[in-house]
Order: sequence, then structure tokens, then C-alpha cells
Amino acid sequence: MNPLMTIKGTLAVGFILAMAVAFGMGSPETFKNVAMTWIHIAAGITWIGLLYYFNFVQVPAVGKALAEKDSGGPGPAAINKYVAPSALLWFRMSAAVTWLVGIGLLASPKFSALGGIVGAFTFADGMQVIGLGAWLGTIMLFNVWVLIWPNQKKILGLDGKEHSADVIAGAKKIALLASRTNTVLSLPMLLCMVGSAHGL
Repeated sequence: MNPLMTIKGTLAVGFILAMAVAFGMGSPETFKNVAMTWIHIAAGITWIGLLYYFNFVQVPAVGKALAEKDSGGPGPAAINKYVAPSALLWFRMSAAVTWLVGIGLLASPKFSALGGIVGAFTFADGMQVIGLGAWLGTIMLFNVWVLIWPNQKKILGLDGKEHSADVIAGAKKIALLASRTNTVLSLPMLLCMVGSAHGL
């Protein structure tokens, strides 16, 4: 069976190749740090990619589908029922993995000499850029789990409760503003994430 015919097979092949490169190009001592950095970046790309998908593709598409619903259009049901729940699962899990592995990297020997996690969050010498990135990522993680996800559950009916139109309208506003805030914060956060290793 061709592994590229399933998403799990595709991810497994990519993961194995990435680990082979990391192990083959580094030493056993650096493998753990390289692997953690790769996981942090891969999860971060997934998280931010989905954030951009929601803001640049799905929200406008649902708006257009709603506008065309009364004139024979399909409405937003397909997106909201089949696409959004899966995308939201990947979104919040990649957010959590990105943040947790990032904290793990801050606790690694590379950053421990500069103050580690505490040094990053208090902007210790040599940790200002990565510290700012850590704060931005933490705010974004909060927005995902505390503002976006609970409100999306109301909007999509994933919480098993009936909500009034006013509650859903309020949930849409909160989720949208939190998502747009994360889109704004993602740009300087990515600069800090990449820039800290490239001379910023």
C-alpha cells in the first residue's frame, strides 16, 4: 500500500525522513534538541497555517455561503459540519504542541545558561527576542483555548446545547476578534521565533 494515499502514512513518511536528516546531520548529543526544535517549528507552521486558513479562507467563504443561501446557494453547512470541526481539532492541538515544546526548549541546556523559562518570560539578557516570542505565543495559546474554542463550540453546536441567536452572535464576535488578534500577533511572534536563531 502506498503510504501517500493516507494522511497518516504521509505524515509518517515525512516524520521518518525528518528524523533521519536530524540524526544523520547531527550528533547523538544534539539529536534531542534538533528533534524538539523541528517539532516546535512543524507544529507552529500547522497552527499558524490553520489560523491563516480560518481568517483568509474559511470566514470569508462562510460569509459568502450565508449570503447566497437564500438564492439557491449551498449555505455554510458543509464547511461548518465537515471541515470546521476537524480544522479546529488540528488548530488547538498544534497550538498546544507548539507551546509545550517551546517551553521544553526554553528549559533545555541551550537556554538554561541564560535563565531558561524564567529568563525568557522576564526578558533576561540574551533572552529578549525569544522571551517576546514566548509571551506572544502564550497570549495566542490563551486565545485559542479560552476564547476561540469555547465560542466555536457554541457556534457549531459542538457543545451539545441549544443557543439563542444572540448567544451565537456574541460567540461569533468573540471568536472572530480573538482569531484576528492572533493573526496580528502571529507576525511579530514568527519574527521572534525565527529571528532569535538568526541574529535578531
